[in-house]
Amino acid sequence: MKKYTHILFDLDHTLWDYDRNVQESLSELYEVYHLVESGFASAYDFTQAFYAVNFKLWAMYDVGKIDKQGLRETRFKLIFKHAGLDEIWASDAMEADFMHRTSSKNHVLPYTFEILDYLKPQYGLHIISNGFNESQFKKLDASGLSPYFDLVITSETTGHKKPDPRIFQYALDQLKIQHTDTIMIGDNPNSDILGAIRANLDNVYFDPHGKGIEYEPTYTIRHLKELEGIL
Repeated sequence: MKKYTHILFDLDHTLWDYDRNVQESLSELYEVYHLVESGFASAYDFTQAFYAVNFKLWAMYDVGKIDKQGLRETRFKLIFKHAGLDEIWASDAMEADFMHRTSSKNHVLPYTFEILDYLKPQYGLHIISNGFNESQFKKLDASGLSPYFDLVITSETTGHKKPDPRIFQYALDQLKIQHTDTIMIGDNPNSDILGAIRANLDNVYFDPHGKGIEYEPTYTIRHLKELEGIL
């Protein structure tokens, strides 16, 4: 087994429970903004419309077809449009409120703290994320994850997004280490695993739902505690 000295973690969907935190926030928005009056029959319908639009927007962001401002200015307008409802309900305040509520949520995925407590004495732990600076740092603080990580790298800081190997090289340069010294752990087949492969990094594909992957990761796990058998 290879001996690593550093570990790069993705944040959303890997440690921080994106789905639970987002769904809670959207349910709160549904009530606060009285969205039943807008035409959404339930918070579930509102959430489903959010996912349909948000996934496409982030896919566009990852390949440079939209920037941060464009994503945030259009997200809720497109959600209402997607549902065939009046976009007038999608105020700037709703987007700001969503970002504040979601980033302030503290739910993490199963075994997160157990595995970080296990790894922290042995490795340098770091975050590498395509998320935006203010939201990612707020998530880390709100969830109690901040103390575990020495370096937090975002695409906004580096100007490069996973799977671009330059964001991984930026991490190696900042840490003054070689690619053989570290391993990347993440849930996204493209940004995390393909990115790590392009950067010549060993990697762990976190696949809790058994979706599979077209690439060949170094390791695959279904829950975070399995890292104890790798690291």
